[in-house]
Amino acid sequence: MPLLPKTPPFSRRTLLRGLGGSAVLGALAGCGVPAAYVAPGDRAATDRSATERRLTWANWPLYIDTDDADPSRRPTLEAFEEETGISVAYVEEINDNYEFFGKISPSLMNHQPTDRDLIVISDWMCGRLVRLGWVQEMDRSHQPNVTRYLDPLLRSPAFDPGRAFTVPWQSGITGIAYNRRRLGREVRRVSDLWADDLKGRVTLLSGMDEAFALLMQGNGVDITDWTADDFHTMCDQVERQVARGQVRRFTGNDYIKDLSSGDVLACQAYSGDVIQLQADDPDIEFVVPEEGAELWSESLMIPNLARHKANAERLIDFYYRPEVAAELAAWVNYVCPVPAARDVLASSDDEETAALAEDPLIFPDAAMRERLAIARDIAAGERAEFAKRWNGIVGV
Repeated sequence: MPLLPKTPPFSRRTLLRGLGGSAVLGALAGCGVPAAYVAPGDRAATDRSATERRLTWANWPLYIDTDDADPSRRPTLEAFEEETGISVAYVEEINDNYEFFGKISPSLMNHQPTDRDLIVISDWMCGRLVRLGWVQEMDRSHQPNVTRYLDPLLRSPAFDPGRAFTVPWQSGITGIAYNRRRLGREVRRVSDLWADDLKGRVTLLSGMDEAFALLMQGNGVDITDWTADDFHTMCDQVERQVARGQVRRFTGNDYIKDLSSGDVLACQAYSGDVIQLQADDPDIEFVVPEEGAELWSESLMIPNLARHKANAERLIDFYYRPEVAAELAAWVNYVCPVPAARDVLASSDDEETAALAEDPLIFPDAAMRERLAIARDIAAGERAEFAKRWNGIVGV
């Protein structure tokens, strides 16, 4: 497959991070209703993969490569179908983690199929499905590429040790974006956001799961093993900054507009968004602070009672071939979970494509990797308390 550089108008993250459906999540995943739990022996259905050469895959919009001339075509997916004879019903139906949870939870908690063989959701939401027993363990004998090529940084998050139930689709970094020219200085630490020359020109992410880790890291916290005291200390700090007018507002992905217009000079941001912003404004920089930044993923999962589990496992492994991962990375511009794809891009005859191999926001260099960590997610017993505290600050 030719490696053609392609940048969509905005990443699919511009479509999400709403707070709808939180009541459903609190009632089920947040509180961990015992009746909703599905034991391991009750998760699998008869696998029809050998006789039904198909699968249904639910994903986010703008999260797969498309053909420049015909956006309805998806080159890597078509290559998989041609090679394997497995047809894929690809549905761009996920616009928000909470909303999608609410869509599939009635089926899963009542031990009914979701009619989806593969889904992609954020790792912090993956943790809830894993704890509820709503997804199936994958058979790594069907996935030699995942075993060989998955980035070591992503192999064993706290919510899914050894990645038994999840495989990263794409990853990213939550760090700080700022306009170097307008600010007139560097931003190197989280504490730089609280400087007087940024008063009223800073935004933070409104979603608790998206915001908390980076802010804790600014306090020197190991986010792989943080405590309730760490969380409340971080909230105390943010409350003080809100009270003094330092924080302009809390945002979803609309920080992109604020940063582009100059209304905001520095903000919490996602690496994939900043790559795209830099194409129009090279003065915008992305920083992994000296104290560290959060590495996150959206991951592939096979829900309970999926009828085409082996086909789904085969599709996942296809995307872990370095040449396929490179094709995808050249289009979506997120942190690639397959480091070996870097060499594929570097060998491209196209200069723009080859340059992607040197972008640390797609392939973090050694120095950056040392400062990245996957946060321990918020456990079921903590969520109600923490959400009440955080939402009180944000004003939800």
